[in-house]
Amino acid sequence: MRVLGIDPGSSITGYGIVDEADNKLLLYECGVIRMQAAKPFPDKLKRIYDGLTEVILKCRPDIAVVENIFLSKNVKSAIKMGHARGVAILSCVNAGLPVYEYTPLEIKMAVVGYGAAEKAQVQEMVRRILNLDNIIESEDASDAIAASVCHIHSAKVRGIIEKAGRL
Repeated sequence: MRVLGIDPGSSITGYGIVDEADNKLLLYECGVIRMQAAKPFPDKLKRIYDGLTEVILKCRPDIAVVENIFLSKNVKSAIKMGHARGVAILSCVNAGLPVYEYTPLEIKMAVVGYGAAEKAQVQEMVRRILNLDNIIESEDASDAIAASVCHIHSAKVRGIIEKAGRL
């Protein structure tokens, strides 16, 4: 299974693709899509869509995971994040990918074991889980990878529960 994780943002959108095979997780690719600050907001959304579409075509994931919106004190930022999420989801759906959503709390719990974990803790656990030599420098890419790992772990748990229900 190849999972594309997406950490949507209106300035930087992170992505991380993780392969799961034989109970091993391997980092396939990760990176960020950066928007130019001076560009109009609709152009930024197009950049997210085009960038993710390119990643999907190149890497051929089986599933997409998009980080869900968290409560924000800044309403304007939350609305922009919602637009970025919508565009990310649209790029995945248009490519025929099933899309799953997890909250930051769920992702941190799955990867770190603590829902209020700091960014540095997520980066370190991503490094350990994927057996990487170094941490992923971009917090946005690391968060996207963590979303992929969260889904892989959650899918395994769902499979165990479904199998137990059939016994």
